[in-house]
Amino acid sequence: MNQWSVAAPFWEKYSEVIRQMFAPVTQALAEDAQISNRQALLDIATGPGDPALSLAPLVGPEGKVFGIDPIPEMIAAARRAANQLGFTNTQFDVASADHLPFPADTFDSVVSRFGAMFFPSPVDAVREMLRVLKPERKLALAVWHSAETNPFFHTISRVIDRYVDSPSLAPDAPDPFRFASPGKLREVLTEAGAMAPAERLLQFTIETPISSEEFWTLRTEMSEKLREKIALLSSDQLKEVKRQALEVLREYSTNSGMSFPAQVLIVSGTRN
Repeated sequence: MNQWSVAAPFWEKYSEVIRQMFAPVTQALAEDAQISNRQALLDIATGPGDPALSLAPLVGPEGKVFGIDPIPEMIAAARRAANQLGFTNTQFDVASADHLPFPADTFDSVVSRFGAMFFPSPVDAVREMLRVLKPERKLALAVWHSAETNPFFHTISRVIDRYVDSPSLAPDAPDPFRFASPGKLREVLTEAGAMAPAERLLQFTIETPISSEEFWTLRTEMSEKLREKIALLSSDQLKEVKRQALEVLREYSTNSGMSFPAQVLIVSGTRN
């Protein structure tokens, strides 16, 4: 079974927490893709429906937001969320980034938040985005900057890696930090034919009103990679790993919840 299919129930479980944590990234995508009222917007790799659902109010009742994801379980979760929120201007479908089921010149804006790192063929995916964009309209993609600048990831993983060997990844393997190097994703946009590809560093704070114990649970449930590593630990090792992780997480714990400095690259381009 696909790792994202297994993770889908946890992404749905934490969807509101995810929305809050990554709201600054959603805002940056909205700005760089120039999303506004009455537009047709496409959100690629929407997962359980965000940022599509967060952006739906920006296009308004006369606009339309389409969210696609290759994982049926994610799309089912997105549809449930849209129904619960009572949105009538959203539509969610199963589809992959490099085979978009839309005619050319359909959308005013295309966005993807933390999806590009996992595209099977990023150049083909960006070509598809440009195809479905209307002329002179924009796409904007958010990808993680380096692991070192994102303790949201490394606080727990570095503790676990003291006990479990991590094989080194191929340079272009699907991974959260595949496009961490400045310029790497911008070059993909250039190769795909985007006009005026641009990149900016978004420095923000991931804030969520949960305890360090709850954060441990969130990360170890949502991350297939962490769950696989934890499965290799003995019960005594797991107890010790959790103790050490919670100790490290204290640095990021505040009276109102967890707070992590974060860095993301926002890469955008225009269709000619």
